[in-house]
Amino acid sequence: MSDLEGFPPIVSANARILILGSMPGEASLLKQQYYGHPRNAFWPIMGALFDFAPELGYQLRKKMLMENQVAVWDVLQGCSRSGSLDSNIKPESIRINDFVNFFAEHKLIKQVFFNGKMAEKVYRQRVFPVLYPLFNYLEYQGLPSTSPAYASLKLKQKIEAWKVIKQYVVK
Repeated sequence: MSDLEGFPPIVSANARILILGSMPGEASLLKQQYYGHPRNAFWPIMGALFDFAPELGYQLRKKMLMENQVAVWDVLQGCSRSGSLDSNIKPESIRINDFVNFFAEHKLIKQVFFNGKMAEKVYRQRVFPVLYPLFNYLEYQGLPSTSPAYASLKLKQKIEAWKVIKQYVVK
């Protein structure tokens, strides 16, 4: 069982969309990159939506997200977990990121999308009750997980589901 720390957000001043995962997996933590597992569909999906090669270097991929008004973060700041699966997170070990300050600093963000069920569940239980009175304009939507563990949808189907985020990008 490891005590894990997440990453700071990928975010720019013009961000309008926030994509929330739960907690980086082992491959991501090792690489110090969001969605660092080679079979995670996140970067291929973002590449398809925003017309960039998912093989670009990590800094360039982050730049492409920021240029397209997309922010990325995780619900969990830290936790204890063995392996990479969300189901292995010890609930009593969960530490939540500071969303009050995040949304206060990033007022253009109106849409929050959850990358998978765990992120949405923990957010709705532990974050939403505190945030709602302060940021009741936020809109939420769950999306299919990009994790290789969620294999019931093919990449093409995931891309189709994730296209919804493009309608909130201002060009």
